[in-house]
Amino acid sequence: MNKKYIVTLTDPERADLHKLISSGKGAARRLTHARILLKADQGITDQTIAREVQVGSATIERVRRRFVEESLEASLDPRRPDQPREHKIDGEVEAHLIALACSAPPSGCAHWTLRLLADKLVELEYLESVSHETVRQSLKQTSFRPGGSRNG
Repeated sequence: MNKKYIVTLTDPERADLHKLISSGKGAARRLTHARILLKADQGITDQTIAREVQVGSATIERVRRRFVEESLEASLDPRRPDQPREHKIDGEVEAHLIALACSAPPSGCAHWTLRLLADKLVELEYLESVSHETVRQSLKQTSFRPGGSRNG
């Protein structure tokens, strides 16, 4: 099978990658990607690289593609999201969440759970939908613990 993305390193790039690997310092993913590029430059097959570096073939293809289409630096570092995620719970909804969590729990319950709080936020139409994990993260940022100690 012909490779679509052929890695051909320049001498300075090769030297930089060898220096990066020999120092042993840096993120594990960055070092792994450097090893992949050096082996791909030597013409080693993806199957052999995968076995030697202990990664999947998709990782090798992704590193090759990013090297050819973008740059050496881009192929070494993980891709950052193009747009930061928008937080579902803003300051106003968070205030309602805390007030709700401080209120008496629903009848039949000893205390508020994250799922009950999430369901109540939707029921009161503060949000269209929200997961208990989003509620947990929001409460964690405020150091509030439903049903437990509020001293941290």
